[in-house]
Amino acid sequence: MLDVVFSHSYYYKFDPKQWSNKTPYPPLGTLYAASYLRENNYKVGVFDANLLDNPIEIKPYLEAQKPKIFVLYDDGFNYLTKMCLTTMREAAFEMIKIAKKLNCTVVVCSSDSTDHYEKYLNAGADFVIQGEGEIALKVLIDALKNKDETSDIKGLIFKKEDGIIKNPKRPVLRNLDELPLPAWDLIDIEPYKQIWASGGNEFTLNIATTRGCPFKCNWCAKPIYGNRYNSHSPEYITKHIKYLSETYGVNRFWMCDDIFGLKPNWVQNFNKALKKEQLSISYYIQSRVDLLLKEDTIDALAESGLEEVWVGAESGSQKILDAMDKDTTVEQIYKATRLLKEKFVRVAFFIQFGYLNETKEDIAKTVAMIKALVPDNLGVSVSYPLPGTKFYDKVKDDLKLKANWTDSDDLAMLFKGTYSSKFYKKLQRYVHKEYRKSQAFQNIKMLFKNPLKVSQQQWRSMLLLGYYVPSAFLDKLQLKTMEQTNA
Repeated sequence: MLDVVFSHSYYYKFDPKQWSNKTPYPPLGTLYAASYLRENNYKVGVFDANLLDNPIEIKPYLEAQKPKIFVLYDDGFNYLTKMCLTTMREAAFEMIKIAKKLNCTVVVCSSDSTDHYEKYLNAGADFVIQGEGEIALKVLIDALKNKDETSDIKGLIFKKEDGIIKNPKRPVLRNLDELPLPAWDLIDIEPYKQIWASGGNEFTLNIATTRGCPFKCNWCAKPIYGNRYNSHSPEYITKHIKYLSETYGVNRFWMCDDIFGLKPNWVQNFNKALKKEQLSISYYIQSRVDLLLKEDTIDALAESGLEEVWVGAESGSQKILDAMDKDTTVEQIYKATRLLKEKFVRVAFFIQFGYLNETKEDIAKTVAMIKALVPDNLGVSVSYPLPGTKFYDKVKDDLKLKANWTDSDDLAMLFKGTYSSKFYKKLQRYVHKEYRKSQAFQNIKMLFKNPLKVSQQQWRSMLLLGYYVPSAFLDKLQLKTMEQTNA
């Protein structure tokens, strides 16, 4: 029997786009919370839903373990959980229902439940924890165990006869090194390895070096860690990497921070710590172009094993970047991209279309930037209103028929933008084709310079020009027609 069973409500199979990528990551945030409770002498288990088919699969596990407390603790380091995809919310409600029928006290901690706590309480949850959850969860479970009063615990939301009580939030944890390493042993890593291998990808695990983000892009929500930025020490992260390398034979990592290496000299000290432990790794990160241009940051990143950096380029229009409160410039995007490529670091762009007051000229500038810089990877989306943001407040009156995407490939415009959802879905396909054309032309140049260095993938890229050139041309014509009719 267990004191507490943890799970989460992210099912890769419920999101066809993510499942087809064949690159699933374990629920890191859930494993941190389980580890913290275990260190405080509770018997805990983790029911990992990531790779499963249906929420009903949790029932026999709960029946066998007979926990008094069931904690639905979503991975706050997975950006997809911030989007509150409706398929995952429905799975969460089903799991709550199953746990309640088995007489569990149900606690929920997630981005979606922080934003929509009343929905989770109405679905049967006894408590919702706002934001960062480890400390509040322990305080709550201690109180339940000792039959103490729970109504004054910071961070809790719960129902009483006279309505819903929302206590003040608990301050976020500042010294992250106080946390034990995540409870990796409580899940089965082997199925993850098999899925990565089936997609022909090198197995990669996820690590978080920080929590939070101090920047204030007005469309970006921070329901779990807020606008504070707290960091593990380079030594803690090196210890974590060493454990994963020795235990699971993994040497490639996704640093899933909102912003990697913001703290002054962190990246440089991380590089030194890896060398001291004689660890040779590769990793990829998310960052900002302005941060990458500081001092010798790119040099230290490349030397420590950085393989790829995803930057929030968002737009090639300075007008749109300023409207987003992005505090970066188009010039910085160009400069950082070129410097990274000089160091043989792959560069990937997050691009966002559909922001308020976007014009066809803004779209053209973004497409031109992609074609000029030819990033190594590209993620194209439309602006998504997240509760708690200035952007959400500007468009919330439009969110009546639909306020959330069903899955991450939905791409629906949830508010009234310049163009329709149909237009932006066609635009996404067109941009990807133009991007592939630019890659192919770049590969042709490489072919003439050094034919022996052209890879099989680059040859394939060149051969596909015969498809992308006419297809992109037809998409462009259709977009022009749609633009004129606002279809």
